[in-house]
Amino acid sequence: MKKLNVDLMHFKDLNDWVRDCEDSEIFLDNLIGQRYVAAGSQGKNIIITGTPGNALGCYLDGSTILVNGNAQDATGDTMNSGSIIIDGNCGDTTGYGMRGGMILVRGDAGYRAGIHMKQYKDHIPVLVIGGKAGSFLGEYQAGGVIVVLGKGCEGKQPTGFFCGTGMHGGRMFLRCDEAPDIPIQVKAEVATDEDKASIRSFVQEYCDNFGGNADEILKEKFYVLTPNTHSPYERMYTFN
Repeated sequence: MKKLNVDLMHFKDLNDWVRDCEDSEIFLDNLIGQRYVAAGSQGKNIIITGTPGNALGCYLDGSTILVNGNAQDATGDTMNSGSIIIDGNCGDTTGYGMRGGMILVRGDAGYRAGIHMKQYKDHIPVLVIGGKAGSFLGEYQAGGVIVVLGKGCEGKQPTGFFCGTGMHGGRMFLRCDEAPDIPIQVKAEVATDEDKASIRSFVQEYCDNFGGNADEILKEKFYVLTPNTHSPYERMYTFN
């Protein structure tokens, strides 16, 4: 494993080093807000301590990133494939425009997580948030899957205001006891056993990384959110 103590290294120099490193296993220690780490990276396993800056793993194309701590805004921006695993919290717009791969967040996410998520054929992006998410979760979601486990929320809605605003594709799963407060263009239904089976592998992946029992989690009540086909948003974003 190739190791680098990042400290006050300029983000461009750091990203050049990561891109040019011939080792597939990389350990980056002591990050202090450097941006664009592992942008477009392929075929690497990258372990990070400290706090990476905005757009960690943007355009990621197959690498795996493990953050032992928190991450800032726009993690996984427009990523294509691979995994980003955050053993902490993450900032706003996590998964912005992501079109493949998986992001796992042990704790909470900021505003507008999953905004503009999309999918193409068998490329299905997945975002799993262990705690709660801020307002505008899944704004304009066009595809993919968002799961919010709501740990620490005691059965209350694990999201802020305007969850799913402009949603026109994909699905969102919220673990909570009562129907969430959602905009008119989104419908929320109690998740069936079949619905929950469709996200079992994602919940298991979360538990494998952060602990917990997927079977016990999935025994609890979830709501599944999908676009409301009677909404005028359908005409704005789909074509026959």
